[in-house]
Amino acid sequence: MAVIQTRGLTKYYGKSRGIENLDLTVEEGEFFGFIGPNGAGKSTTIRTLLNFIYPSSGEAVIFGMDCVKESTRIKTVTGYVPGEINYYREIRVRDLLRYAAGYYESIDRQYLERLCEELEIEMDKKFGALSLGNKKKVAIVQALMHKPRLLILDEPANGLDPLIQSRLFSLLQEVNREGTTIFLSSHNLAEVQRFCHRVGIIREGRMAKVNRVDELLGTAGRRVIVKSEDDLTASLQELGIKEAEVAAGTYSFVFDGPVDRLIKTLARHSIHDLHLEEPSLEEQFMHYYEREEEES
Repeated sequence: MAVIQTRGLTKYYGKSRGIENLDLTVEEGEFFGFIGPNGAGKSTTIRTLLNFIYPSSGEAVIFGMDCVKESTRIKTVTGYVPGEINYYREIRVRDLLRYAAGYYESIDRQYLERLCEELEIEMDKKFGALSLGNKKKVAIVQALMHKPRLLILDEPANGLDPLIQSRLFSLLQEVNREGTTIFLSSHNLAEVQRFCHRVGIIREGRMAKVNRVDELLGTAGRRVIVKSEDDLTASLQELGIKEAEVAAGTYSFVFDGPVDRLIKTLARHSIHDLHLEEPSLEEQFMHYYEREEEES
């Protein structure tokens, strides 16, 4: 079952492009990563899904419900952590969470207390006195408190210290195992690579690529570091390497062909050291954008 589905979703701000003809499907139970550079349309997509802004054209549905016409029903089964957290500055955290809980038919109080304990929520402080990280923790608790079927997260770990980040993703993995679908927009590609099942790359307001993380990485080149006293320039050109960093007899480059071919070509030379690094999602993301720019 598709939890999130958009068809031709478009949002313009006057003449400025937000998103354009965006087609996206997120299946039930997925931990889905949504990545792209600043200005690509990530936040516009999320705000349109949540009916904070109206689409210019196209459609979006969540759990089969229209994101514009049935927004109220959608919000009862959805949790959301925005990239920027703004609540009333003078309200105490305890009162804020009590107020938020009042929007739902029932809240598991023990679960709410557990969330507050694990994320070290400062219940008696005024919201305006909290640091960025502590504000983000309150927003996370508010998003999780009603055990939503869908979590939409916009840079949820931004501002959190490493210990709380670890606890956050443990919680997210737990609720995902229990059936909650997670839609994660993040600039931290390492966390997307580690936790997400599939990843969607958005470029200039359009979905450029959607694939499983392991399959996406399978198409990425390996970083190769070779130390040799020989001149490897001709062999690297034969391998299709256009750019290589060379310093003190050490060659560093990215190779996306068969490893067998790489080894056989380098074996013609006297090699003192050879190191192959597995690709990262960040490298694949950057190479993908570089290829797109070359082709455009």
